[in-house]
Amino acid sequence: MGGIEDIIDGTIAVAGRLDKALAEASGLSRERVKALLDEGRIALDGKDVRQASLKVAEGVAFTIRVPAAAPLATVAQDIPLAVVYEDEALIVIDKPAGMVVHPAAGNPDGTLVNALLHHCRGALSGIGGVARPGIVHRIDKDTSGLLVVVKSDVAHEGLARQFADHSIVRAYKAVTSGRPMPAAGTIRGAIARSTHDRKKMALVEEGRGKHAVTHFRTLAPLDGAALVECRLETGRTHQVRVHLASIGHALLGDPVYGRTPAKLRPLLQRLGFARQALHAAELGFIHPVRGEMLHFTSPTPVDMQELIVELGGS
Repeated sequence: MGGIEDIIDGTIAVAGRLDKALAEASGLSRERVKALLDEGRIALDGKDVRQASLKVAEGVAFTIRVPAAAPLATVAQDIPLAVVYEDEALIVIDKPAGMVVHPAAGNPDGTLVNALLHHCRGALSGIGGVARPGIVHRIDKDTSGLLVVVKSDVAHEGLARQFADHSIVRAYKAVTSGRPMPAAGTIRGAIARSTHDRKKMALVEEGRGKHAVTHFRTLAPLDGAALVECRLETGRTHQVRVHLASIGHALLGDPVYGRTPAKLRPLLQRLGFARQALHAAELGFIHPVRGEMLHFTSPTPVDMQELIVELGGS
């Protein structure tokens, strides 16, 4: 992408909803198309359109004006990274707890993006609207584990489609307060920004917020706690934390959605465990360029493993 903007001209190949038809015809993700519609950057037969749900016929001509990626103010920093896999299209990182993924207010540097800019020499996707972010998904600062970052716009679009259709394999290991009963099940509940605290997410009625589904199973009962695996059908902000808290079993150490039981507080203090006990342990997806299935696992980090052992696990 260069100059002021890229122009994509074409014709609708399959009739239907405008956002879906344009995504199929242009190679852009459906979410990207929706954003460009909102910005007034798409025209049908020379007339600007903004309605994603508009029905469009086969053969209609379209023009999409894709803005050039804005310059990134973030500086490259030589920060060590645990690289699990890397090729010309993408890189899989095992992120330590405590590292912020993307610069924001209060965390202008020392982030994963700062480290990636140095490691990848600037070769990261700009499809998100800012030059070279490469970020297709995130995990919380105090959550450890696997995430994939893309280097090319083609890879970005390919992975974005997989995230949108929920075909990405993602499993987390969590240590919960108390033991879920039943020991396995599915939590369904839409998630949106809390109306009481803008820093928190909350369960809301369906139709407001984003549909979210978490499948969980207990891997091991612990002393006043449990080691639980959570497989995500969707990937919403704070999904595991909100969903487990909603069934009365918040993550140990979670300062936002839970309160550590009094009898376990001395243990967490002795171990110096000061984060939510959550680890992104498994990540699988189809390579967006080569088409093969990739699957990665990450061992439970030392701090969380020590906590599990102290609670009677192995």
